[in-house]
Formats: sequence, C-alpha cells, structure tokens
Amino acid sequence: MIYVFLATGFEDIEAIAPVDIMRRAGLEVQTVSITGEEIVTSAHGVGIASDLLLSDVDFSSAEMLVLPGGLPGSTNLDACKPLTEAIKRHFESGGPIAAICAAPLVYGHLGLLQGRRATCYPGVERELAGATYTAAIVERDGNIITGKGPAAAFEFGYTIVDFFLGEGASQPLRQGMIYKELTEG
Repeated sequence: MIYVFLATGFEDIEAIAPVDIMRRAGLEVQTVSITGEEIVTSAHGVGIASDLLLSDVDFSSAEMLVLPGGLPGSTNLDACKPLTEAIKRHFESGGPIAAICAAPLVYGHLGLLQGRRATCYPGVERELAGATYTAAIVERDGNIITGKGPAAAFEFGYTIVDFFLGEGASQPLRQGMIYKELTEG
C-alpha cells in the first residue's frame, strides 16, 4: 500500500494529482489524515475526505510513504511525531519515501537526505540537511523521490509509477492524460 499523508494546509494539486496518476496505473494508494478528522482542509480551503486516519494505518504493509507539500501542510507533517517516527522506521528498514514542494523538509529534519540528491520548492533547500540540492523538477535518488512544487505534481506522480512498475511504465498514462502534448509541444 502507498500512503499519502494529508495535514491541514496541504497543497491541493500535490496530493490529488499524484494519487490520481497512481490509481490510474493500478497502484494501491490510500490518503491518510494526520488531523484525527476524516476531512482535511487544503492550503486553498478545499476539504478532502481521507481514506484513513493516521491511527488506522498499518505501516507494516507500507510500500511507500508520500508527503504532499504546501504550507502550513509541510510544517504540520513535520510536527506530527507519530508520523515522523513511522517515516524514520520505514526508511531505516529500506522502505521508499517521496515528498514534493516544501515537504522534503520533513526528511531533511529526520536526517534521511544525507548524501542524497533532492529537490524542493525554492527557499526550502536550506532545510534539506546533508542533501545535494539539484533544483530539478523531480529527483530520484535510490528509494527517495522528491519534487519541486505544484507544477511538478504530474511528473512526481509519473515518477512514482515508474518506480513501482518499471522505467517507462508511465508512458501510456502520459499519453492518455495528454501530458505528452504539453511537454513535447
């Protein structure tokens, strides 16, 4: 199971677009509220119904943990000790992680980006302790995927699909979603 964690103030497109893309690819994805409430309010005031509450997550079945960005969503994720402790355990056992926009700061604060290439929203790079900041739209370094910001949400989702299903597996989705026309003219 891929878990996407929602905190009050998450960036709408950075949560919804990757979830949509992963589900289109047939990956099992569930959204998780860390607020204790089913409905989580985004940075732009949109209430989104989560699939699970944090207390209901079976981290032993986690295939990847994904953090959408946004403010204060990213700082709210970072302040959630049960989540950050679970992320650390998951990563230390070899589990893959992904974060976009400001959310890579969570991994930076946990020391998980040491010696890794990573990207994030401009200005957040100082929070990526020990990482080599690349400023790429999406960066994959082993079992870590990071994205730069809202415009990277589609590429971030496609990169997660390719991580699980193999390089190029996202190509039919890119074509069917008219993404290739956008990026190739």
